[in-house]
Amino acid sequence: MGFLEEINRRRTFGIISHPDAGKTTLTEKLLLFGGAIQEAGAVKSNKIKKTATSDFMEIERQRGISVATSVLAFHYQDKKINILDTPGHKDFAEDTFRTLTAVDSVIVVIDVAKGVEEQTEKLVEVCRMRNIPMMVFINKLDREGKDAFDLLDEVEQKLGLRVTPLSLPIGMGYDFKGIYNIWERNVQLFDGEQKQTIGEKAHFESLDEPQLETVIGDQALKTLKEELELIDGVYPPFDREAYLKGELQPVLFGSALNNFGVQELLNCFVEIAPEPLPKSSEERLIEPQEEKFSGFVFKIHANMDPNHRDRLAFIKVVSGTFERNSPYLHVRLNKKLKFSSPNTFFAERKEIVDTSYPGDIVGLHDTGTFKIGDTLTGGEQLHFKGIPSFSPEHFRYINNNDPMKAKQLAKGIDQLMDEGVAQLFTLNLNGRKIIGTVGALQFEVIQYRLLHEYGAKCTYENLNVHKACWIEADEKSENFKEFKRIKQKFLAQDKSGQLVFLADSAFSLQMAQDQYNELTFHFTSEF
Repeated sequence: MGFLEEINRRRTFGIISHPDAGKTTLTEKLLLFGGAIQEAGAVKSNKIKKTATSDFMEIERQRGISVATSVLAFHYQDKKINILDTPGHKDFAEDTFRTLTAVDSVIVVIDVAKGVEEQTEKLVEVCRMRNIPMMVFINKLDREGKDAFDLLDEVEQKLGLRVTPLSLPIGMGYDFKGIYNIWERNVQLFDGEQKQTIGEKAHFESLDEPQLETVIGDQALKTLKEELELIDGVYPPFDREAYLKGELQPVLFGSALNNFGVQELLNCFVEIAPEPLPKSSEERLIEPQEEKFSGFVFKIHANMDPNHRDRLAFIKVVSGTFERNSPYLHVRLNKKLKFSSPNTFFAERKEIVDTSYPGDIVGLHDTGTFKIGDTLTGGEQLHFKGIPSFSPEHFRYINNNDPMKAKQLAKGIDQLMDEGVAQLFTLNLNGRKIIGTVGALQFEVIQYRLLHEYGAKCTYENLNVHKACWIEADEKSENFKEFKRIKQKFLAQDKSGQLVFLADSAFSLQMAQDQYNELTFHFTSEF
């Protein structure tokens, strides 16, 4: 198969939502229908022995939440599909925002009972800013929830989207009978029996089949016909061009837990979703069809296999082909590197791959060479942009609880910080280590992973810090020397040795900015 055909086969997308809308369950069922797994796992219940494929970290299995983006790849209808299942919890939003730089489209999952929730609004806002094509999947139809048209209105108003339904539920909750697939113009009836494996569904080719009325009742059929007329009158017809530009969002209904509407979502997605898209760098726009390789690191994960202490950098291939054992330029370090065992992923299962194409996600074994946002190319100096780094909002001292394990703790902190889980600051005054995170739950994850992956015990101490600011200044200026003398107890170094001011309140930060006006205060480290 030729290079261009391989590009056109790729579909790389992320699944985003508020926690508990059913994002990981949907991922699991897409794998089931894609033939990648024979039995689907569950996210929550301890009674079910098989956990979700994408929640492969031990802490995810215990908590029933996703704390890191996982990458899964499978083949379906001659397409190579790469799914990035992202964390929904707001404390891990940084990982999700970074992942959105590596996807070509997005599926937004919404809970039928709760409707549009806060975290969904924030994530969709990011997708809208970048014009990422979005599909909406309204989940959990077998539960009592809001009316379909109320949900469509809510999606339009709260998320600022222009929607067009491609399927419609027949009834809801206890009265849920099935869905009418507007995209394929057929009816699927619901039985609620098949949860972990795929079963046969009752299927009708049109609304005029006489048996349909017998099965769902004349009232349900009459209501369905009226609703379909209403959809024709109110919502715009589906237009793929508008969808690809991020101007129109198709909506499908279903129940991921009961395998309902998932295959319809997958079939529709494969047909309409974009192949790999161009990506802008600081220098120019990079087209996937270009012959020379380029790609960027959007995630680093330490200890994917705790027995081997391996650390992987996840690279999104933007253009050209990534060949095993070929030399590529690491732009930031300006040196050539070769990779003997690049991986493709299936959650924690990995396979060595010889050639990867635009749209693919490749895992490279990393000994500390990569940082998030790094670019690899076939030789050209390129810098991909838009990979965010957030200023932390929560700060705590980290203390070693076991003096015999000081080395393990230092190594563990070092590797977890490289993942972008949190940021490390070392006070200039006494050398104490401070961890800064975007969400409070990350402290627990760090503590858990340090113990279980590195055998290091740590405790935290509260610290009153309002904001971390990176300082840029002329080293020789008197203004800067005075700032360093007066504020010495609030000054620290970050992991790469840059000077950081840890302001204890909004007032003291404002005073410092006014008083030391020759200094520049940055709220992200990417300046």
